[in-house]
Amino acid sequence: MSSRPGVRLGVDVGTVRVGVAACDPDGILATPWRTLSRDKKKNSDLRIIVQEAAEREAVVIYVGLPQTLRGGESGSAQLARELAGLLAGLLEKAGMSTQVRLIDERLSSVTAHQQLRSAGVAGREQRKVVDQVAAVGILQHALEMEKSVRAPVGELVIAHVDAAETERLDLDGQ
Repeated sequence: MSSRPGVRLGVDVGTVRVGVAACDPDGILATPWRTLSRDKKKNSDLRIIVQEAAEREAVVIYVGLPQTLRGGESGSAQLARELAGLLAGLLEKAGMSTQVRLIDERLSSVTAHQQLRSAGVAGREQRKVVDQVAAVGILQHALEMEKSVRAPVGELVIAHVDAAETERLDLDGQ
């Protein structure tokens, strides 16, 4: 069992799509939930994740942090950090205590494509679900790490939504 009971969500961030996975309240098995279109203007995808976290009473949302094989960060990592910060801000604004944590996700998309290929899923069909499969990999990795250390893992994200961004989110949310 994980460090504390409760549902966790896993998020695979892309420039076009965001894959989301969830686990059972005991933190044992990650399963795919949904692929969302990334909405950089209104952040409707993040609002859907916040709504799902509220409905499932999620205790942690793990956002995949794509690092290079040497542990460095690229533009994709910056995108994940920005999304995680916005997500933490929206959760805080909703009065939720759900933590957002960044977790190393090197090669999760590559692994997801390999798994889908070996399951016989055609190339075009893979695009529809690869982000969910990658999110499952991210979340399952986090769950296994939690079990071994009996504590939340990854880098805790502090909400970083400035006044202008908060105002924009308020206007867009109406």
